[in-house]
Amino acid sequence: MVAPLSAWPWENLGGFKYLLCCPLAARVLYSWIYEETLGDLWCLCILILYVLRAGLHQLWNTYVNMLFFTRNRKIKQQGYDFKQIDQEWDWDNFLILHVLISAMACLIFPSLGDLPFWNSKGFITLLLLHVTISEPLYYWGHRLFHDTYLFTHYHSLHHSSPVLHPFTGGHATFLEQLLLSIVTGIPIAGSILMGYGSASMIFGYLLVFDFLRCLGHSNVEVVPHEIFNKLPFLRYLIYTPTYHSLHHTEMGTNFCLFMPLFDAMGKTLNSNSWQLHQKISSDSAKKGRVPDFVFLAHVVDISSGMHVPFVFRSFASQPFSTRIYLLPIWPITFMFMLIMWAWSKTFLLTFYNLRGRLHQTWVVPRFGFQYFLPFATDGINKHIEEAILRADRMGIKVISLAALNKNEALNGGGTLFVNKHPELKVRVVHGNTLTAAVILHEIDNDVKEVFLTGATSKLGRAIALYLCQKRIRVLMLTLSTERFQKIQKEAPADCQNYLVQVTKYQAAQNCKTWIVGKWITPREQSWAPPGTHFHQFVVPPILNFRRDCTYGDLAAMRLPEDVQGLGSCEYTMERGVVHACHAGGVVHQLEGWTHHEVGAIDVDRIDLVWEAALKHGLRPVSSVK
Repeated sequence: MVAPLSAWPWENLGGFKYLLCCPLAARVLYSWIYEETLGDLWCLCILILYVLRAGLHQLWNTYVNMLFFTRNRKIKQQGYDFKQIDQEWDWDNFLILHVLISAMACLIFPSLGDLPFWNSKGFITLLLLHVTISEPLYYWGHRLFHDTYLFTHYHSLHHSSPVLHPFTGGHATFLEQLLLSIVTGIPIAGSILMGYGSASMIFGYLLVFDFLRCLGHSNVEVVPHEIFNKLPFLRYLIYTPTYHSLHHTEMGTNFCLFMPLFDAMGKTLNSNSWQLHQKISSDSAKKGRVPDFVFLAHVVDISSGMHVPFVFRSFASQPFSTRIYLLPIWPITFMFMLIMWAWSKTFLLTFYNLRGRLHQTWVVPRFGFQYFLPFATDGINKHIEEAILRADRMGIKVISLAALNKNEALNGGGTLFVNKHPELKVRVVHGNTLTAAVILHEIDNDVKEVFLTGATSKLGRAIALYLCQKRIRVLMLTLSTERFQKIQKEAPADCQNYLVQVTKYQAAQNCKTWIVGKWITPREQSWAPPGTHFHQFVVPPILNFRRDCTYGDLAAMRLPEDVQGLGSCEYTMERGVVHACHAGGVVHQLEGWTHHEVGAIDVDRIDLVWEAALKHGLRPVSSVK
């Protein structure tokens, strides 16, 4: 049975919960359009405050997930997984609650709409009421909620988040947020009743309150320990992220709202608080743990540039798709693209742990279209080379090149860097051996003929040579007879006749298995017979134009179930799924292979790499659309 007031009244509304704020917005618009004045200004103020508070939390999310800034300041070195992100999805329920409470207060007490903008005395009374009433009230209430019954039925929800995040502060039951509203409301109401209230006081108090809540739940130590060494009394007046994180690991201590003074008075102050804070703050200047594996990615386009945890965590935790609500920040992303083009370096984006090994994703600050600009290739290769050399200096075991970072025309699939730096200890991997294996194992066993576009590319060559050895006829679409014959000669003599050069799409009008390695238009797709399945290894994926055909996703594999701290999706991939070239690097690292995997794909290793991937718990993703 659900405990009273533990569930939110609008928890079944989903995204429609924001409609609860619409009456205020409607009132503002009505007065502006029809009354030609902003009547009931309090409605507008409540909405502005809601947006500012939500924006403040979002800015904290951005900072916390900018790992290139915060990685070494993390208190708990663990990522936010999908389960935690889903649990905290409705973290902003308390903001909607405060909108409704504020609206009710203004309707009951119309004089609240006439508060002055500024009254300096109000800030003094506000501070006094906060320190003398709100702080002790919260402290004792918080201790009470750690009682067995109240903790089990209410407060345990807040403590269910394994890694603190600014959104964790809002992740609580309806009853707890109601009581917290009283704690925040007492100083505001008291100052107003004394005649010292003002709009700036209300805005300032709630924004500072939210800022400190986000600070305590950030899992990033931003308060330098030197401040407390010089002014020791300050440690009792303001808490730190480390201080509050101890409450979530040792729950019988550090109950205070913002002032450790009350823990000291209540004898619940954790004795390790200051030492741990000093250690984490001091260690932030040191280099963190060296990853075992790095996946070197790049930005696909401007829209996908917003699909990262430090923009919107919830959006990044879902497979990429175009969202209308992202259009307003498209110009901002475009501006950052220009800044990255002019001045930036490869940066850390995400990380996860797999069987005690740290895996990271680094991003080359270049967008997909830039890889096709002749004047940009040298700069891109310089970024990739610097990332490889940096990984080598750090002692990283394997670095895997993603998508266009291993483009054959750009750097020979990584060969350029290996030949230039033969002393490299880090293994450079393009991962295409596993990509080829995934595509090949998607093909039905009874298939006797396939149509292959991008046939003379690195992947196309490997797929054609593998299939012809299985006695499968391969229609290789290419205008270059020289390149076709070169590949054909690599095949065993008794298999060469299974490779057939074709120069037009019409040649595949009776073939129901298409392997697409070069982007094809809807017009070109029209030559495929009904019932055709399109396998593909082309970026971006082709359009799902034919309703009488099926389309496979890009080659990908699902990471093992014991992966930890994974909370973002790779582009269009499902949760827990990574591109096959990423998975290929993971297998290379897990197997401890000491060779570079660059240049042409070794066809003889395709089955070996596939079996190794399955051995380590990676699984193919069967998805047909």
